[in-house]
Amino acid sequence: MLELRNLSYEVAEESQEKEIISHVDLRVDDGRFVVITGPNGGGKSTLARLIAGIAAPSGGSILLDGEDITALSITERAKRGIGYAFQQPVRFKGIEVYDLIRIATGNRRLTIEDACAYLSEVGLCAREYIHREVNASLSGGELKRIEIATVLSRGSRLAVFDEPEAGIDLWSFQNLIRVFEHLRERNSGGSIIVISHQERILSIADEIIVLADGHIQRQGPRNEILPTLLGTAAATPDCRAAREAMGE
Repeated sequence: MLELRNLSYEVAEESQEKEIISHVDLRVDDGRFVVITGPNGGGKSTLARLIAGIAAPSGGSILLDGEDITALSITERAKRGIGYAFQQPVRFKGIEVYDLIRIATGNRRLTIEDACAYLSEVGLCAREYIHREVNASLSGGELKRIEIATVLSRGSRLAVFDEPEAGIDLWSFQNLIRVFEHLRERNSGGSIIVISHQERILSIADEIIVLADGHIQRQGPRNEILPTLLGTAAATPDCRAAREAMGE
């Protein structure tokens, strides 16, 4: 179980402190698929980075299963089962997909067959990708799914995905939705947090949290929150996402 208690985050802007996250209290129970949504600039990605340990809060605390992990590094949090997928996956010239999955697991003896199983879970043909280099030859959608495979390979108890739909085309987006549907179905105790404003992703959530101006505005089950978001900037239809991804 993840708990955020009175969590705040400030940055210096023009010699003044600007509060990005303001006294947030949040609890995510085990086995839940939670989507955090809200307007751009509301603090969603910042909250994800605070949970993962990429940024340090200005105040408050973060607990995982009752343990205060506020001061722990991203590496220490990963060891405790927190996985994080960046909005824009990193390319690694000279590193093959197999090496990336092996590094993620921390198992130097990971077999090709085991690595391929993780790729298959995210809908990639293992034979075609296992020895591909993680470089510019891979599309945004391919990189996103490979990154999800590395999160799966870590056996993350809490997986955080920051706007996974960003920068991918409609075909890749549809495949990404299928991956998340599969993750939700196979979830056996671990929790998933997705930062997104895409209606298709919101529609498979157990719980939706609306974050705006650094505050939680609304929180509750999907069937209560989603109808209030339809047609707003917090729930962007798929077609608009596709046009944005293709630069139209």
